[in-house]
Amino acid sequence: MNSLAQARILLGVSGGIAAYKTALLARLLIKAGAEVRVVMTAGAQAFIQPLTFQALTGHAVHTELLDAEAEAGMGHIELARWANLVLLAPASANLLARLAQGQADDLLTTLCLATAAPVYLAPAMNQQMWAHPATQANCQRLQEFGYQLIPPEAGEQACGDVGLGRLPEPEALLAALEAAWSQRSSAVAPLGAGLRFLITAGPTQEALDPVRYLSNHSSGKMGFALASAARALGAQVTLVAGPVHLPTPAGVERINVLSANEMLAACQAHQAQSDLFIACAAVADYRMATPAEQKIKKTASETLTLELIKNPDILATLAASSPRPFCIGFAAETQQVLEYAQQKLIRKNLDAIVANDVSDPSIGFGSDQNRVTLLWQDQQHQLQQQDWPATQKATLAHQLIARLITLYQEQRSISPSKISTP
Repeated sequence: MNSLAQARILLGVSGGIAAYKTALLARLLIKAGAEVRVVMTAGAQAFIQPLTFQALTGHAVHTELLDAEAEAGMGHIELARWANLVLLAPASANLLARLAQGQADDLLTTLCLATAAPVYLAPAMNQQMWAHPATQANCQRLQEFGYQLIPPEAGEQACGDVGLGRLPEPEALLAALEAAWSQRSSAVAPLGAGLRFLITAGPTQEALDPVRYLSNHSSGKMGFALASAARALGAQVTLVAGPVHLPTPAGVERINVLSANEMLAACQAHQAQSDLFIACAAVADYRMATPAEQKIKKTASETLTLELIKNPDILATLAASSPRPFCIGFAAETQQVLEYAQQKLIRKNLDAIVANDVSDPSIGFGSDQNRVTLLWQDQQHQLQQQDWPATQKATLAHQLIARLITLYQEQRSISPSKISTP
């Protein structure tokens, strides 16, 4: 697969334990058809040797701004001109701060100022450093300058902390660059150009009292990955997000909600302007009939009875509307996954449904990986399916969005009007 054929990628590596992932990324980029040159900061060389990247890429690694040998051949300005795509991974907090100030005090920052190629940033750092207002302000400023942000992932870090700040896996970074290169190198509009996506993600919270609520373990990672992939393919994306601590994908409009009713209202407000609706959120099925105005106190009784009522079915509501978007659901099940997904596909009058088994902790809620099956009905109402093995959610999201766009276009080629019956 030469998905990055003719791509000349400048890979900038700054200091951080995540630098080891970049070595594998370099290998994946080359296998995808790219030509790769590596630039390392002094901090990066404390974690991984330049010889590693030289062996992987077949080219000498650049480390010094004023290198006599480099200046005699490919100088730093020529290197900046050579690249048609730049990725900084990992991008440390220090590197982000220097770039945000426009500094050019080493080879890597100088190249970023001197290149006309798009620059992608993949930050990686301690979760507290990532959350610091200074780091967030620097990222915001860099995006205003035109830098593209590949958000960090959440999880356990080398220091023992748990939270946002992990460098995405090499496969996810590869998928991001493949999407970027596809847009840049294509002579025609990207696959999703002109399309409008409405996507829900994360859990909902249903108040029991001012302190407690009903919710679930959804992390929002899959929905956010879908939003990022749809935007990367050229679509306009509105993301309705439940309470999760994930950065907003670049170029995506985000609407934060808490409850199922709030999520429904936000979706209904945008459905008329949407071509495709992906219900990826894990919406609570029930809520308190009457949430307590004050904190519910513990009593001598060994039991507590709560009266719950059904929440609105957001997906079914939009699928039953007219006109309606192309409606895709998610079926997160722990048993009889395909059977339950097929029933949901038909019962809710959906155009497609994504089934995944959340009983497996390696691909369930909170995991960076997923394994899914896409189900839909063809023109003769025969059930069709496509399986994807366990892979990084960022990679899977790109493949899913591309397939869903194709299904949408196939349906619209048959009937240009939005249908409300299977």
